[in-house]
Parts: sequence; structure tokens; C-alpha cells
Amino acid sequence: MSSPRPSTLGDLRAALESRHVTRRPVRDEVRANLVARLHSGDPLFPGIIGYDETVIPQIVNAILSRHNFILLGLRGQAKSRILRALTGLLDEAVPVVAGCEIHDDPLAPLCAGCRGRARREGDALPVAWLPREARYVEKLATPDVTIADMIGDLDPIKAARSGLDLADELTMHYGLLPRANRGIFAINELPDLAGKIQVGLFNILQEGDVQIKGYPVRLPLDVLMVFSANPEDYTARGKIITPLKDRIGSEIRTHYPATRHQAMAITQQEAWLERGSVQVPPFVREAVEEVAFQARGDQKVDRRSGVSQRLPISLLENVVSNAERRALLARETLVVPRITDIYAALPAITGKFELEYEGELRGADNVARDIIRAAVGVVFNGHFANADLRQVTEWFDLGGSLQIDDALPAAELLARSGEVQGLRELAAATGVPGNAPGPLLAAAVDFVLEGLYAQKKISRSAEFEYGSAEPVRRPSPRSVQADPLVEREIPNVGGKKKYYN
Repeated sequence: MSSPRPSTLGDLRAALESRHVTRRPVRDEVRANLVARLHSGDPLFPGIIGYDETVIPQIVNAILSRHNFILLGLRGQAKSRILRALTGLLDEAVPVVAGCEIHDDPLAPLCAGCRGRARREGDALPVAWLPREARYVEKLATPDVTIADMIGDLDPIKAARSGLDLADELTMHYGLLPRANRGIFAINELPDLAGKIQVGLFNILQEGDVQIKGYPVRLPLDVLMVFSANPEDYTARGKIITPLKDRIGSEIRTHYPATRHQAMAITQQEAWLERGSVQVPPFVREAVEEVAFQARGDQKVDRRSGVSQRLPISLLENVVSNAERRALLARETLVVPRITDIYAALPAITGKFELEYEGELRGADNVARDIIRAAVGVVFNGHFANADLRQVTEWFDLGGSLQIDDALPAAELLARSGEVQGLRELAAATGVPGNAPGPLLAAAVDFVLEGLYAQKKISRSAEFEYGSAEPVRRPSPRSVQADPLVEREIPNVGGKKKYYN
């Protein structure tokens, strides 16, 4: 059983002397705990995937250098999550003066109130213990943030109630930054902070202290400053002023997952899928993830804005929900998403990217459908690059057609698709065995059909009716000529269509 923590200044001094421990600044504390974790081989930032060879080594270097640092990256690149994970490198708890607003160290208090209490109470000064979770302060930068919010201001009400002169240090109201003393202070979206407020951070970054209002007092705060920013916002909404950038020790660039495997691991970790008997086929997971990769490379999507990793997370949740709705209506016990469920989940896609002018003309829904089709084509090619698809495509070329939709029960889909020669054999090549449950077999069949459509080997209408990819010749509406010509469909000025031989 561990001994109780000291509750007074005298007990704290005795405990530190017996253990030969000296007080250390926050950046030294974080550095020492990082070194210990590197020696032990424990994960540095649990839950952060895809940064092991890129971002994390740079963060380690910044911490070992005792730097304040900034994470630059597009939206959805785990910047805030990384900053919050830094609390894991703090001690479990640190001693503070009980009741102090800025968590003063009992051995070296900063504020006038705690210094006065230390003189009056001596070794009997009460000591509290601040847990690591309470030592992290985060502020989202917005244009309306004031210097009083960040640093502090005088408090006339406090002065009146205490009968103090406004020049007295005890009348100060501390802002967020002083309240983060002995911990980590994070500012998200730094460019959105007004320039004059950024100037107010100069002292804490360079000299390690802040000055509140016009008081002739300086508070040498002990704080690790970390920031996040979207580099593309520098010209859109604001910018980080050059003197502030110069005072930030390290600038670290984040990025989107480099591989589909890494992206799938992130989505699997973050998406909410715990809702009964749900089984997501691997090819559906791959297609969902590939949607984000295709969107990031699409010329109709604004690359400067980025496509957040939240897109595949929200998309997969919506895809499973559509499958769940179908299973509930069909009274199926197993929920298995299909590729067609991705098309039903457009609301989870269209709000996750910004469009270029060409994309605006085409429309968000149409752009999203094009992206889905391209993603399915890439995944299908990965599964069937060397497969013989002729038997299925020839069935459609000979006039066969197949009508299905995302609400069709598994048994009905399998019954309708049973006429298509070679379709069930191709479905088995996805890894779904022939004796698998009906919803799984239906998902595999649906994947093959959508894959053939994505690669333009068969056609599909908006109502999910599959047919031949070859154009169908139509007889002339007037008469059959001896020398038939290919019929053309030409729109006239009025918007109606006329057929010509």
C-alpha cells in the first residue's frame, strides 16, 4: 500500500528531502517521462495510427529539445487528439497550493495571495494534488477572443468586495494562460486568433512570463505551449504573425493516412458499429476507405481544404445504418452492408468536402456518385484483376437485365441474380464461401455487379437495373429503311428530344 501524499508544506518538504527529489519545470517533466517511455518500449501516443515513421519522431524530437511546438495540417489529421494525448507524459499528480487559481507550486508560489499565505502559515500551508487530466487547458481560437480571456485583467468587483486598491495585485483576474500554470496550454486553429492577441503570447514563449494589464508585476509561468493550425487558412481567415512563428520551437506537419490499410485501422477504431449482429465484409470496408482517397485526388474537390478522415468514419456508420434498416424491414437477424448502401449514404459524404468551380457546376451529389464509382472500381480491380468476367458480361450482352436496389432482402436478391451465369462463382472469389449466410452472399453478388458497372463492363440505371454496356439500337419510329443507319438522339433548342435516321 502506498503512503499517503503530503497534505502540508512541511510534510511535502520532508518527503522530497527523504527521496532526494527536486522540483522540475513542466517541460523537463514531460521530457523525463518521454525518455522513460522510450526506454520501456510502451506506446507513446496510443490510438494514433499512421504517424509512427513521420509525425511522432518529430514530436519526440521537439519534446526532447524542450520546445513549444505547433502541428500544421489539414482538417481531420488528428492534431487535437495528439495534443490531448500529451497529458499521458505528465506526472500522475503534482502538489499545488490548495485553493490557488493558478496552481502555484507550494515550494515557489508566484501570485501575491499564495506568497502571503506562505509567509503567514509556514509549514502548515495546505497542499492539494492536481491530477494530470486537470493540467491540460485547451482553447479554440476565435476572432472574438480578447487579451483578457487569454492573459487576464483587473477585477473591480473583487477590489470592491475586498476593500483593495485597483493597483493591488490581489485584484487581478487570471485568464486561461495563467490558469494553465504547471501544465500544458493548447491553442487550436491559431491563425484565427487576432494579431494583437498573438502579440500577447510573445513573452510566455520567449521570456517565460506574462504581464497582466498595466500592473508592474510579471508572472514567470511554468507551462508547455502547443498549437495546431490549418496551413491553408493563413490566407482564408487569418495568419500566424511572423514574430510568433519565430518564437515557436518546432513546426511539425501532419498528413492523411498513406495507405488504405492504415486508414481502415483508423476507421475501425473510431466508427460506431457496436449495434447487434453486424458483419461488414472486407470489400465494403475497402470501398468506404477508397472513397476518401479518391476524393482527395479528384480535381472537382478543393484539395486545399482537404478531405477529413471523418468522411470514411461517418460514411461507414451510415452504410451500416442503411444495412440495419434493410435488415429490420426484411426481419433478417444478420446485418451485412453492401456496396449499394454506400450510394444510400451520400449525406455522409457531401458535407465533408469543398468543391471547385467545376464540381459546383456538376453538383455535390453527382460528384459524390462519381467518386463512389471510381472507388468501387479500384477495389474491384484489386480483387478481380486476373479473373475471367466474360461469362457474366456476355449474359447481359445477350439481352439479360437484372433489377435490384439497396432495400431488397438478401433472399430476393439471390433469387433474382441466380439467373446470371457465372455470377455466383465470381461472388465466391471475394472470399465469401458458398455456404455463407444469405446476407453475406447477397453482399458479395452486389459487389460483383457494382464492380462490373464501375469498370463500365455492364450498364446500370439510376434505379439499379443492370444491363449490357453496349448501346441498344432502336428502330425508326416512322419506318424501317432498307439501309438502316445508327439512330442518334439530338436535343433541340426547346429541350425535347427528336430521333433521326
